[in-house]
Amino acid sequence: MRKVVLLTAAIILFAATFTLAEAQEDKKLGVTFDLTYMSKYMSKGSESYGQQPRLIETVYFDLWGTGFGVAFGHQASTSSGYVEKQRFNYKVYYGSSILDGTPYKTKYKFSWEYKNYYGRARNKGNSQEWISSLSWPEILPVENLAPYYIVHYEHPSGSGYNNYKNSGWAHRFGLGYDLTVPELSNPLHLSAEIVYRDGLGGPTKDHDWSHATFGIATNFKLNDRLSFVPGLYYQESMDDSVCKRDVIYCKLSLKYRF
Repeated sequence: MRKVVLLTAAIILFAATFTLAEAQEDKKLGVTFDLTYMSKYMSKGSESYGQQPRLIETVYFDLWGTGFGVAFGHQASTSSGYVEKQRFNYKVYYGSSILDGTPYKTKYKFSWEYKNYYGRARNKGNSQEWISSLSWPEILPVENLAPYYIVHYEHPSGSGYNNYKNSGWAHRFGLGYDLTVPELSNPLHLSAEIVYRDGLGGPTKDHDWSHATFGIATNFKLNDRLSFVPGLYYQESMDDSVCKRDVIYCKLSLKYRF
């Protein structure tokens, strides 16, 4: 945990220094509280809490518009029986874009997350995850249709940990489309992605295409600070070692911006 604190402090210090150097007084520290309910917790295709829902509370800090941010969260099942899988999440991230104004504009985000399973011994479950995401909003001739690629790499948070065999990768290839509906203030976001899991989850998981997920979501602005983001998803499972059934689940989020 000391490494997490030091890394977080370094990111905050760098972002603050960058902001002062730019002397942009109009940019403020952004703080958002996110409360998210999932009717079934699907984690890269796996039913992490079995048939049970998940509740996650997260506070995001946007560091003065620099692209840097930190987040602190907690998640757990809404039912008993999953005490060892409840955890705290600590994340740092950076996002921006390159090649703006061209068809090859690329939006990117890089993040690192420490997962602290406080209900069991540290060397049994704690892990780190690295996530890189890329999207190309202008590369296709269809307006509002953007391909994306997200890669996850997860590994134990320390050497000699009992969960060392669970290290691995997940590669997500997808398309997102924003559909304008006159009756809605914000578009419907349609998404479709296919996932290749490469070792993630340990030797009992295949190195194969694991699942495809199709979703629809939107954003309802309730007032200047509060918004409600509902989403409905269907997962077509293709690898029994990851998930043995197709799954329909919803995701409901309340976001409050301070």
